[in-house]
Amino acid sequence: MKTAGGKGRGMGGRYDVVIVGAGIAGSALAAALAPAGLEILLLEAGALPEALPPVARTIAAVDPRVSALGIASVRLLQEVGAWQRLPDGVASPYECMRVWEEDGSGRIGFDAAGIAQPVLGHIVENRWVVATLLAALAEAPNVTVRGGERLLALEPVAGAVARQRLGLGSGASVEAALVVGADGARSAVRELCAIEARQRDSGQQAIVATIETAAAHRRTAWQRFLQSGPLALLPLATLAGGHACSIVWSADEPVAQALMQLDDAAFAARLTRASESCLGEVRAVSRRFAFPLRPLHAAAYVAPGVATSDLAVEASRRALADAGVEAGEVDCIIVGTLSPDRHFPGVGVALQRKLGIAERGNCPCYDIRQQCSAFLYGLQMADAFIRTGMYKRILLVGAEIHSHSLDFSTRGRDIMVLF
Repeated sequence: MKTAGGKGRGMGGRYDVVIVGAGIAGSALAAALAPAGLEILLLEAGALPEALPPVARTIAAVDPRVSALGIASVRLLQEVGAWQRLPDGVASPYECMRVWEEDGSGRIGFDAAGIAQPVLGHIVENRWVVATLLAALAEAPNVTVRGGERLLALEPVAGAVARQRLGLGSGASVEAALVVGADGARSAVRELCAIEARQRDSGQQAIVATIETAAAHRRTAWQRFLQSGPLALLPLATLAGGHACSIVWSADEPVAQALMQLDDAAFAARLTRASESCLGEVRAVSRRFAFPLRPLHAAAYVAPGVATSDLAVEASRRALADAGVEAGEVDCIIVGTLSPDRHFPGVGVALQRKLGIAERGNCPCYDIRQQCSAFLYGLQMADAFIRTGMYKRILLVGAEIHSHSLDFSTRGRDIMVLF
């Protein structure tokens, strides 16, 4: 796979997209964009794997960081050519989920048969997901991947079309039309863009490990909500004859610290009780790791004073440039949004003014006050207008700013998950 010394063009020059961070998110985005023919640079501050990792044969060899990949995620990995590179046994399918409360107040189950699918998803070690994505990217001639390359500077480049200049630790400088920050909680991109972040200590830690149980997991994921936090047992297909699981036990810090201080036998006994022996006795435990749980949110997702119409005008200028059409040639504007600048007049009117075509007086504007479906309705409207000859060139835009009205506290969590 590509490393700092691998194939790919030199570090200087111009790219369509620079993605900072070659973890699952950054590598998957690069792989998804590659078929579009865009020139892409993927940067990673740490070292890149030189080859695919070894297949774990014991619970001690399993990477403690695993992901539960749903059907849509697996489909994406298949489409970019990563999933097919996983050896047999690395992806552990699960067909059922069983979730229940410690106090007995609730219990729910999910089964793949209920959605007419063979599985609900797969449990895969993170290192395998990243390694197979990077292996797929190594075969993309328009993608350059560089490890050990830190982002030091980020500034706009003056010009008609917005571009960014990135200064790198190696001394190289590159430009990009789009910079994506996929570099984790301590994002260099976020810091260089002066995006303030709110972080709070949840008072909890997550304990991760791999275990072997007396009963087989039966391709079922188990989760119990305890008073101090949830406990999840995620099935691993081929280890220990179907008796191995990866666990994530989130607990209040005093509880987590006490659990980490137990020896393996005592921890296994506590885990057996905490899981209500759903898989029988826990017979073996790998090395345990504990991570603090600290929610992190940007203080603002758009700059102060930026309105939905400002996002719409930027998207419009890029779309018009790609189509080779001047703003003055547009004879109808359709905007889909549920977060308008104001209730009246609509975003379409504000967009018309910001594009400098309001004075013409013959460019009607329509607002469709919906979210995802607004773009579909807009496409139908635009198609009907063009087919009937009412308009020739229609600008269709979707733009949203919800962060102004979202409650990021625990109280607002139920609404937050919708967005």
